[in-house]
Order: sequence, then structure tokens, then C-alpha cells
Amino acid sequence: MAPERFPDAQLLQMLDSDPQGWVLARSVRDDGAIVDFTVVYINEAGCRLVGRRRDELVGRRYRELWPETVNDGTLALYRSVVETGNPATRTVYYDRTSISGHFELRAGPYGDGFLVRFVDLRQVTVSPQSAGGARLYDMLDAAFDGFTVLRPIRDAGGEIVDFVCDYVNQLGARLAGRSAEETIGRPLSAISPQSFTDGLFERYRAVADTGQPWREELAYPAIGQVWEVNMGRDSAGSVAISFREITAHITRERELVDSVTRAETSTRRARALESVTTALVAASTSAQVYDVIGSVLQRSAGGTGLALFLWQDDRLELHYHSGYEHEVVARLRNLPADHPYPAVEVARTGIARYLPSVDEFRRCQSAATAPVPPGDRQAWAFLPLAVAGHLLGTLVVGYRDPQDFTEDTRSTLTALAAISAQALQRALLFETTLSIATELQHALLPTRLPTTAGLRCAARYLPWTRGAEVGGDWYDVVSIRDGVVGVVVGDVSGHNTAAAAAMGQVRDALRAYALEGHRPSAIMRLANDLVRNTRLDTIATCCYLELDIARNRGTGVLAGHPPPLLRVGDEVDMLALPADPPLGATRHPRYRDTPFAYPAAATLLLYTDGLVEDRGHPIDLGLDELCAALRTAPAADPGQVLNHILASSVGPQPRRDDIAMLCLVSTAAPSSTELPPME
Repeated sequence: MAPERFPDAQLLQMLDSDPQGWVLARSVRDDGAIVDFTVVYINEAGCRLVGRRRDELVGRRYRELWPETVNDGTLALYRSVVETGNPATRTVYYDRTSISGHFELRAGPYGDGFLVRFVDLRQVTVSPQSAGGARLYDMLDAAFDGFTVLRPIRDAGGEIVDFVCDYVNQLGARLAGRSAEETIGRPLSAISPQSFTDGLFERYRAVADTGQPWREELAYPAIGQVWEVNMGRDSAGSVAISFREITAHITRERELVDSVTRAETSTRRARALESVTTALVAASTSAQVYDVIGSVLQRSAGGTGLALFLWQDDRLELHYHSGYEHEVVARLRNLPADHPYPAVEVARTGIARYLPSVDEFRRCQSAATAPVPPGDRQAWAFLPLAVAGHLLGTLVVGYRDPQDFTEDTRSTLTALAAISAQALQRALLFETTLSIATELQHALLPTRLPTTAGLRCAARYLPWTRGAEVGGDWYDVVSIRDGVVGVVVGDVSGHNTAAAAAMGQVRDALRAYALEGHRPSAIMRLANDLVRNTRLDTIATCCYLELDIARNRGTGVLAGHPPPLLRVGDEVDMLALPADPPLGATRHPRYRDTPFAYPAAATLLLYTDGLVEDRGHPIDLGLDELCAALRTAPAADPGQVLNHILASSVGPQPRRDDIAMLCLVSTAAPSSTELPPME
């Protein structure tokens, strides 16, 4: 048994100042076996996280303080740390009377006991200063029904043998028939053993190993359920999964097909309905749905003109049309919300309308000052697009000949519109999910670059991430004072919400430090302190240049980032800036200011590493390719310079990382001021 120890004053002072929780516990033994632990010390942050005062915790035993968690594996983890002397990490989720939170536990042996640091992941995943990160979480909650993240567990040979649930949202846990507390931190083999027999484990493993996303509707006849599952691999190698039970949707689709099939009196109509259903099931995007509606559905419905309207901000907007004349389309694009055109009423009430003649079409718009012209049509069917009582809009089918609209015809048209609405809703939801990362990424980047006398600027950002992933590449141009600007390009490690949150904070901090008038090296030191002190748990590379346009010179600092390129005439060189440590890599790094000449008509290029390297493309080769492309690029227009580089064979092909690029062309007159000597 190790002798009793207690932290010295210096260690206690450090633990007391830590914003995360720390607990020191001593073993309680019976005949030499550990049966419990007594809390010896807990810092103030730990008291806040568990919601109790220190005098309520110190001196009391684990089983007494948190009885509801005794059998969940955490107590056994602490016992193993003490007995083996090996540190351990675990993620747990509690929603109990004695404790509540989503914690990451990092425990290590200390005397005859353990010292554990615990972090409430709900509070640190996105910091309060990151409105962009919080917005992404809101959008994720809206975009997915159930969502979980599985971390692969590999054997000694590197093969995946199991997964551990690192995260599941509340809805996802309920859909799986468990609570989040019963799911987070536990292996897949314990929470979903059927995954190893129904093929899902192999799917998870394939996605984790290859990085290829997977989407499928899975039917389970034994329990009468159908699930839609989407999988993708994140930058840490874990598998992110969204899932929802769609049994009711599939059942409604089948019931609609059965109902229409029974009502059909001809084999032709039944085949037409089946062909539309098959084509719409295969459609993933709204454009593909519109293609099906314009080809397969229009032919099946027997119409010669189609128009599809969707509600958009309390206004019915035309999203698709086929076979309509130009003057009709122009009028349909400008329909007031109170226009008597039947499509507006149908979208509001959800009740279909059938107009068998031109006279009825004109009569229903008799009060309109600007009625929609009939064009080359004699009859119309106005069909509501509705899913589970929610009205999306109206589908209009026009006919060149008068129609009787029999019960069979109306039943067929109603079913076609219902199936189209369900396919369209799925496609719109899928597109919303895919657009989240791009929208947030651009929201975190400058909307426009400032105008500076004597300087022309252009930037490009090319995302590589997919789905709900977000990259950490950024660029910025800061007007410091007349004729002086700060330019920066950086890359926060990762492609997830934490990377986006950290990128937003680092970018805003660099801008603020620059506006305060700090030298480039001081700006880097302050940014490094921010990354370390706020515990962003990441590192960032960065290139920062301060340009004095009128004096044709600049000062630069590199923080673990590829060097910028300078083109003067036909010569292209890398700026000779010392390679200092990335932001967040060390506690007390040294950053050095390096002056350089920035002559009139010279071109500067800043970029992130995704442009020139990946695991299969050496950076030296990528830099040689980039220098060659810059040497042959147009000289005066920075936008054309970037377009030329992107059109050249520079760097990895195909790309596997985000890219940020910033090009600056000096249009200032030559200065007589000499460059100061190198420090």
C-alpha cells in the first residue's frame, strides 16, 4: 500500500485556480481490498460542477455521496487506477438527483488513492463567446432527429472490435429505447448487441476505416420498424450517426400506393404511380425531385404543364415550372398572398381544387385586378403538398383539353401529390443538413475585405468538409491606421464544432490585438495566451503580416504556418520568416518580428497548408508547384492570381482539406524610405 500523501501548498494553489473540477480521494479497504473511497479534497470548480459545498463533500465516502452511480463502472474505474497505477479516461452522462452533467473524467493514481480532473462537456464544447458555435448546435438539433458519436475501439493489431458512445442527444437516446445516461460512455456491444448480428457494426467499421459516408433506409420486419440512418466519419476518426424511425412515413406511403392502386381501374395508371414512387424514392435533392415531377409525374398525370409553389416567409413562391408560357410564369412569380388564384387558397387550406374548364378558371379570378392568364390550357388540378398535416405548398397540373376529373383521376392525382410532398420534404431536410457547415463557415469569415489606398486584396475559401462538419481555416484583413494593415491566414486543427468555435475566437482576438496597436510578435503571444488560458484544447497555425503600404515594407511572424510567397516582377520567393511554434503548443513560446521589403507592384500570397500538402503530397513539391503557378499568374489583379493558381495543378489532387487563400497586390508608389535592418 502506498503511503498517505496530500498535495503540497503549491499544487493545491494550482488546483484551486483551475476552472475545471479536481477531486483527491483516499482508498477505503477491507482485508486489503478497495471497497470505497473517501473524498479528501475538491476544488471550488468541482463543487460548482457537482452542485454541493465543500464541507458537504470532504470526509464523506463515494457510495454515500453518489449512490446512484456505484454500479455504472465509474467506481470500478477508480479502483483499477489505484490497483494498476495506470491513468484512465472515461466519458459519462448523469441525470440523477445526486449529480447531473456530461462529464469527461481523467483519473490518475495518487498515494493510496486517486486524483481525478472532471470537465462538464455541456459547458465547454462551445464556449459562451462563440455565437457561431452555439448557432451550429441549434441547427444540428433542428436538422437531425437522433444523433450519436461512436469512438472506435481497436485491438493490438489495429482492427476495430467495438465502439464506445461518446455522445448521444436526448432524442437519439429515446429513439434507441434508453436514456442518455445509460448510453454515453458505454460500449456498443453492451448498449446495442444486435448491431453485431444485423450488419450495422460492419457498416460502422467500414465508415470509420474508409471515411466514406453511408445513408440507407433499414427495415426490421421482426419488430415492424423502418429506420433512416446516415453515417460519416469526423476528423478525430469517430463515426457520427443521425437516425430516425420512419415507419409511419413508409407506412403512409405504402397506404397511399395501396389506396390509389385499389382505386385505379387500369393497369396503365397503376404502373404510372409505381414509376413515380420509384423515381421519387431515388431522389435525394430538391432538383432531383423536380426532375421526376417534370418528367415521370407529368407524364403519369397526363398534364401538359406543371407549376410547383412552396411557402416561403408567409409568401407562396414559384419553385418549379414546366410547359408554361413566359407571360404566365411572369405572373405566377409575383402572386400576392391574397390573390384569388386557386393555388394560394389550396396552399392555405390543404383542400384540392379541380377546374374542368377555362370559364371556371376565369370565374374564380373575376375579382383580381391582374388575373393569371390561362395560356394554352383548358383544365387545371390544384393539389396540396402536405406531410403529416404540414402544408408545404401547391402542385398545379394543367391540361390542354377539358377534363372530367373523375373519382379515379382525383384519387390518382392526390396520391401523386402526397408522394411528391414526402419526397420533397426529405430532400429539403437533406439539403438543409448539408448546407449547415457551409453557411456557418462563411458566417465566421469576413463578408468583405476593407479598402486600403495602395493595396488590392482578394481571398478565397474552399471547403472540403461535408455534412455538418465545419473547418477551422480562416483569413482576415485589418485596417490598423492610415496606410497600415494587418493581414492574417490561419488554420485551427480539426473539422468539427470545436474547431469552428476556436477559429472564431482566435480570429476575433487577433483582430482586437491588432487594433490595439501591438507589434506582430506581441499579437502572437497574446493569441497564444488566449488559446492556453481559455483551454480551447486545440492548436492553430498562423501567418500574420503588418504591411506599411506607403513605405513599401512589412513585418511578419509565423506560428507553425507555411511561409507566404512574394512575387516581384518575374521572381517568386518565400519570405524568410523564422518558424515559431503554433498557437497553443507551448506555454511560453518565442515569437520574432521579421521586417521585409514589399515593393510597389509586388504580389503577396498567404495560404493554408491544404493547398500544398497532404499525407500523399510532400510540402516541398507543393511549394514548388505553387511558386511556379504564381510566377505565371496575371500580375495586377489579385482575384485573377487566385483563379490562376486554383486552375493550375498545385498541391494534392483531389484535395482532402479546406483551403484559405489571401492575395495582396501593392499599387503604391515606390518609397525612398529604406527598410530597417533585420533585428
